[in-house]
Amino acid sequence: MSLRSLAAISFGGVLVGCATPSTSPVPTPQVTATPVVAVTPIPLTSPIPQVRVEPSPTPTPVATPSPKSSLTTNEARALLNQLLPPKMPDRAGWNADILDAFTALKLPYTAEYFCAAAATIEQESSWQGDPTVPGLPKIVWSAIGERAEKYHIPLIAVQTALLKTSPTGRSYKERIDTLRTEREMNNLFEDLADEAEKLKLPLNMKNPIRTGGPMQVSVEFAQGHVKAWPYPYAMKGSVRNEVFTRRGGTYFGVAILLQYPAPYTDMVYRFADFNAGRYASRNVAYQQVVSKLTGQELVLDGDLLRYSGGVPTGVSGTQTAVYGLSGKLGMSQDAILRDLKQEKLAAFAQSELYKKTFALIEKNGQTHARAAMPQIDLKSPKISRKLTTEWFANRVKWRFDTCMARR
Repeated sequence: MSLRSLAAISFGGVLVGCATPSTSPVPTPQVTATPVVAVTPIPLTSPIPQVRVEPSPTPTPVATPSPKSSLTTNEARALLNQLLPPKMPDRAGWNADILDAFTALKLPYTAEYFCAAAATIEQESSWQGDPTVPGLPKIVWSAIGERAEKYHIPLIAVQTALLKTSPTGRSYKERIDTLRTEREMNNLFEDLADEAEKLKLPLNMKNPIRTGGPMQVSVEFAQGHVKAWPYPYAMKGSVRNEVFTRRGGTYFGVAILLQYPAPYTDMVYRFADFNAGRYASRNVAYQQVVSKLTGQELVLDGDLLRYSGGVPTGVSGTQTAVYGLSGKLGMSQDAILRDLKQEKLAAFAQSELYKKTFALIEKNGQTHARAAMPQIDLKSPKISRKLTTEWFANRVKWRFDTCMARR
């Protein structure tokens, strides 16, 4: 499982997984900037009203118009074959799955994009279509035991209940004891959720697995993507099940990595976004500008609003800091919040708030980059050393550079 987002295992709140992001302020990196045209602040003439945060819009998949490619399908297949590692399992199968994903998503056939996809797959799963997870039975039993303890149920009673035969013909206990891969784990929890009443255990049996497949794709992202973009393959079961196949996991992984217009000249920021969320690198650069303008230390995680369960709640530190600039920006809190809600979209970079904030830093005689590395610690019981989003992005970038050298 990846260090970015190993499938989290939760029985009603007990989390066991890999690399759950945990943010903390760190020194900002030194970066260069692209200048912008200064905008004269407009005097604030109306009182600042109290506002309520509404959910932000879900990013919509779009065909990426650049970089351009004029390769035919056969030429693209030959180029991809040249770029893939010399030693890897089922080279022809991976070539087909990646190329099919690019074609269906209307992405250009370029060495840069092919290598971006290949580097991410290699980092996340080492070219395993169904990644194995060492010690998976222990992880699952630990989660079940903690949940049983919370409900004051002896673990032996839970284990006895799980001796019942599952839909595969094997007992649930035997399936847990022999778990090896993410897909097996997902199927186990799907069956547990379906048979919760039959097992008669007062535990939350809802499937807690949130990511999976060779690119560790969010199930929630995949479920949203198929509503906005036609899924190209015959679906066997649910979207969730497709994520755990090599073909489906590659398709959705390529989509979240490349099927959006990113304002970066360095591919490393796409890899950072893949780990931290779309436009996180752009948003961190914005947070750095706000921090400089206000003198306030901010958490440089790329989230301009505060989120709980994927929905903006309360008021974030960045939001508070930007509100403090409302007079200099010539914008009300309503107008500021309106633009902050676009933080997960390309449109934020064209918003009044974004342009005026960068104009303020330029007016003060400073310049600043439009992208910076999110500073997020990756937390997991499986991680014994400090790993970060920056570490992840740089590792994938190294693999990307190695891939590009094979051209």
